[in-house]
Amino acid sequence: MSLTGAMNAAISGLRAAARGSEIVSNNISNALTPSYGRREVALSALGHGASGGVRIDGINRHMNDGVLADRRLAEAAQQHTQTAVDFFHQLEDISGLAGNPDGLSGRLAAFEESLITAASRPDSIERLQNTVAQAQQLIRGIGIAAQNVQEMRTRADTNIAREVATLNTALEQVEQLNIQIVSSHARGGSSPALLDQRQKVLDTIGSIVPTNVVPRDDGAIAIYTEGGAILLDITAAKIGFDQQNIVTEFQTLDAGTLSGLTLNGQGIRTSALAGGSLGGHFAVRDEHGVEAQTNLDALARDLVERFSDPALDPSRGAGDPALFTDSGNAFAPHDEVGLSRRLMLNAAVDPKAGGDAWRLRDGLGAISPGDVGDATLLNNLRSALDTLRPTASGHFGSGPQSIAKLFSSFTGILASSRGSAEQDLSYSSARLAELTQQQLSDGVDTDQELQNLLLLERAYAANARVIQAADAMLETLTRL
Repeated sequence: MSLTGAMNAAISGLRAAARGSEIVSNNISNALTPSYGRREVALSALGHGASGGVRIDGINRHMNDGVLADRRLAEAAQQHTQTAVDFFHQLEDISGLAGNPDGLSGRLAAFEESLITAASRPDSIERLQNTVAQAQQLIRGIGIAAQNVQEMRTRADTNIAREVATLNTALEQVEQLNIQIVSSHARGGSSPALLDQRQKVLDTIGSIVPTNVVPRDDGAIAIYTEGGAILLDITAAKIGFDQQNIVTEFQTLDAGTLSGLTLNGQGIRTSALAGGSLGGHFAVRDEHGVEAQTNLDALARDLVERFSDPALDPSRGAGDPALFTDSGNAFAPHDEVGLSRRLMLNAAVDPKAGGDAWRLRDGLGAISPGDVGDATLLNNLRSALDTLRPTASGHFGSGPQSIAKLFSSFTGILASSRGSAEQDLSYSSARLAELTQQQLSDGVDTDQELQNLLLLERAYAANARVIQAADAMLETLTRL
């Protein structure tokens, strides 16, 4: 090999070692960056006649696509179950756990106790007024729970709109990154930074909607949902959604009063994009929230109808509202939706509405106070709470139940739903943590990178010595 060939080979080695050191430094500094793929310099022998050297063919990016795909699906499942857990936790906090005096069951128990206390001293106006106050607290508790259910449904609708916007933006970004990556490949270059950026965007998409990423020619990809919808194949799909400012109990997806999703202007089943955080928000708005509202309305209906028996209070006229009313009127069975927020105490016993508390003792239709020692009506009202009767609506089963059992069933349904959601969340979180750890372990190994750096330093020093030796030889030859 000529001196010139030796120097050229050594210079190419210096260049390769320097480039390798730069890549190793980047790997170490990004060891904990989630979307970063470990880099490696691709080298090949360079030979021209008697000379040689090393050629830098490009930068290879290493990523375990199988683990990455599984991790994205696990994150989507974790996000989906997290929304359900948050909903049930918040509703439980509002409606109260068993034994909580501020919960629905606690308010019902306080109302029942006030009836017992008033019946023991029917002449005490203070005890009668306390019974009215406890009835108002019970009504207020049911109304607050129903109000919060609709507020959570409204927030879910807002979150759906936000995530649809994020999803559309991310899909457009992947489309543009595909173009840049394909262009880089066409020029014979590599694009690890673009691949990192695309992976970061894909991670965002994957937490919203569980996806399958399919490779295409020249580094491009296509994106399909687990439900079979095409989100991107050459061009990005456009997902549509119409947000509501306020969601009420009268609005549901099945009734067509709430928006579903469209894909490129065509209606699409929400299940096609279910499984991630987007599907979780749809579940809160259209399933969990609707079921909770239905059960609260059923509680309110049972409370109204228990005190509507004409034999309970002979002073009431036919068709007159009972102790608990629908916005002051008699309840109509066909108008149950939203009753939990319209529930009111009969104005005849409410001093704040111009009524008198003594009508709890003497009858809602009584014109003047009767025998102050007669506790018959108060005892009848107390007995009505324990009467076993079948529920006309809700998800409480078909067997006859007392009002206390009905309220307890409502709390139990929430606890069971929350427990089931937490169990799913525990599993999905553990799976996500394991796959995340596996992805990191398949990524940058800092110990290995430091070893590589030592080898590169030695290679650099060796090539430098070749150049020094060739320079000395040239200097000797020039002196001849």
